[in-house]
Amino acid sequence: MNHDNSAHSQAQLLGVGRPRDWNDNFVQPSLVPIAPVQLKVSTVNRPKPDDYFKDWKEREALAEAMIPMIGRLNREKNIGIYMYGRSLVNRSVIDIMKSHRFVRQVESNELSEFESFPILEAVCAMNLGPAHIDLGKITVAYMKEGGPMEQGVSAADFVAQELSGLVGSNEKPLPESQDVVLYGFGRIGRLVARLLVEKAGSGDVMRLRAIVVRKGKSPNDLVKRASLLRRDSVHGSFKGTIRVDEENESLVLNGNEVKVIYANSPSEVDYTEYGINNAIIVDNTGVWRDEDGLGQHIACNGASKVILTAPGKGNIKNIVYGINNGDIKPEDKILSAASCTTNAIVPVLKSMMDGFGVKHGHVETVHAYTNDQNLIDNYHKGDRRGRSAALNMVITETGAAKAVAKALPELAGKLTGNAIRVPTPNVSMAILNLQLEKETTAEEVNAHMREAALHSRLQQQIDYTNSPEVVSTDFVGSRHASVFDSEATIVDGKSAVLYCWYDNEFGYSCQVLRCLEDMAGVNYNMYPKA
Repeated sequence: MNHDNSAHSQAQLLGVGRPRDWNDNFVQPSLVPIAPVQLKVSTVNRPKPDDYFKDWKEREALAEAMIPMIGRLNREKNIGIYMYGRSLVNRSVIDIMKSHRFVRQVESNELSEFESFPILEAVCAMNLGPAHIDLGKITVAYMKEGGPMEQGVSAADFVAQELSGLVGSNEKPLPESQDVVLYGFGRIGRLVARLLVEKAGSGDVMRLRAIVVRKGKSPNDLVKRASLLRRDSVHGSFKGTIRVDEENESLVLNGNEVKVIYANSPSEVDYTEYGINNAIIVDNTGVWRDEDGLGQHIACNGASKVILTAPGKGNIKNIVYGINNGDIKPEDKILSAASCTTNAIVPVLKSMMDGFGVKHGHVETVHAYTNDQNLIDNYHKGDRRGRSAALNMVITETGAAKAVAKALPELAGKLTGNAIRVPTPNVSMAILNLQLEKETTAEEVNAHMREAALHSRLQQQIDYTNSPEVVSTDFVGSRHASVFDSEATIVDGKSAVLYCWYDNEFGYSCQVLRCLEDMAGVNYNMYPKA
């Protein structure tokens, strides 16, 4: 939010930069009481600050002070702090400030650190159990026109009321920590590893315990595996430290010891030998996609369930998180997280079905090349895939259109699909050409998708952009299944053409992790309550 001069003193009143105890009370000197910032949300335009630079520096100091507070909540209490669905855990000062700026898209007005900081302080001062807390939504609820702040309710009292169900709670997301093993350590395996380490928190929910790979020909195989995890040409460097423990054949990732198990097949592995029990195996190889093949994992000592990071065959449930994860049952031993493209298009199709109805359609994916293709022309069993991936657009097939029916049975037989592989290493696009049940306009479609992206239960799956300048690299690292490009929408009566970007590596890995948590039975209390 923009602020008048009275708001500029808030950083000094908050005592940014001074030592803090666990409850985030300032040690020296004592905390100065903070008067509520008298601003309304969503219905008024803020006055511009007299000095943009001073305003920025004060907000920057507040964001900097938030980092250890958010970190301790996550590390010691298993509390995740979010800003309208965007995690603030392990984020930089600039990331936190950009997350505040993002609220402008959601609430048609801005939210600044001046408003959210006192709310976060109140959260830190409470004895709370594990939960996911949306700092942005609670702050906006407190500040809304005619709301608690204008009624004279203090930030601390409002937060205490909002989080009353969490006070003194000992309810854990899981009764005991869930062991996870990555079988295969390629593009998806390494990204899922990054996510598991990032979300380790206090370590009593999910722990990455091992990776299983074939022994490489290099004598320093372990070092090479670590190097591939440490540096990534697309996704940048690993956020943290990696120690190679060759004596124990382990990688230590931000303090998490991960055994590297060498095996040519699941039958060679006994996980109990490594102290691993009841593990969920994440198969990233795609070598086995049916129940018989994936069942080899469950037959191993110490393994209990398996999730496949590719479309499953036969009767295996193909789960698109956010759509049909309700189909996951405690007794399920084998699941598939479907494909990156299926995850990208199903949430958008579901939203369009709910808003406008879908008679039939065609899905064309413009997909980044993958390791399955040849770098230069060479023999390949698939049509056209033998031609150089770095030099050609390659027409190929996609099973995503047919796979949609496994998550959305209502669309069975209504979609066709094809794919074009293009010379980019990551980020793809799905073009949905749909015939709708009722006439509409591009403005109505965009408004509907914006609502779905910002306020619906598909908030984690669908993101939204209205920028006319975005290109594929802008979406590297997106944690959503897809990003709806509103500027490209074409609608003519009942005909609609929609463009959806998706990080086919990282965005998909986030969906895999969500499925993994669901399969493990992870259940966090969510605040504010819907």
